Amino acid sequence: MKVLTIALALAATAIALPAKADEALAKKYNCLACHTVDKKSVGPAYKDVAKKYKGQNVAAQLEQKVKKGGSGVWGQVPMPPNPAVPDADLKKLISWVLSLA
Repeated sequence: MKVLTIALALAATAIALPAKADEALAKKYNCLACHTVDKKSVGPAYKDVAKKYKGQNVAAQLEQKVKKGGSGVWGQVPMPPNPAVPDADLKKLISWVLSLA
């Protein structure tokens, strides 16, 4: 029983680590200045984004939105472009956001 408990704890940690790592990327690229995980701020909450796009194949579209910026989808406040985010990190960030649904 102890072995099972330890194995489950390790598995939960392994699953949680990528999420924390991707949240760290959001901090690194200053995404959390305008977004939070669970509450609307200047921009929409990441959980709201995930809910809106759940089940849709929109990762590439959202990557372009982050790189080029945009407005109108979530209100009148525009999102500025973020071209400095490397593509590999951007893919991880978008995947993380969409996983929050």
